[in-house]
Amino acid sequence: MDKKTLYEEDFYLWIRTTINQLQARQFERVDLENLLEELASMGRSEKRTIENLLIQLLVHLLKLTYWTGEKARNEGHWKGEIRNFRRQIIKEVKDSPSLKPYILEIFDECYLSARKNASDRSQLSLDTFPAIPIGSLEQILDEDWFPAGDNLEI
Repeated sequence: MDKKTLYEEDFYLWIRTTINQLQARQFERVDLENLLEELASMGRSEKRTIENLLIQLLVHLLKLTYWTGEKARNEGHWKGEIRNFRRQIIKEVKDSPSLKPYILEIFDECYLSARKNASDRSQLSLDTFPAIPIGSLEQILDEDWFPAGDNLEI
């Protein structure tokens, strides 16, 4: 099977074959074009993961802070999710420290998305949620920080 066909027909086998070729130092046999595309794609995927986790973290912080009608019923769940998203972000950054500046780069954009998402989910007016972030990035990622006096233990 030629390189293109293997990549298109059996992706997992293509990966195993590529790894074996690299380990055997058979560089001339490696499907370099698809390997480079896959490596670039992995980088984009890491960024998307960070972006999605940050948006979800911010959505839950906004719901916890402003969705008072549901707070009594959902506070424990929201705080648990907040801790979970923080833990996942910290783990991603620990595995790939070069992503840390990216979080700062996308923070404001993610906050705007989270604000709209929180409005959609809560069916509260977008104006309910402040246009400026409810905390600094450092606060948002701090495992013990909750906005507006919500620093209670779970």
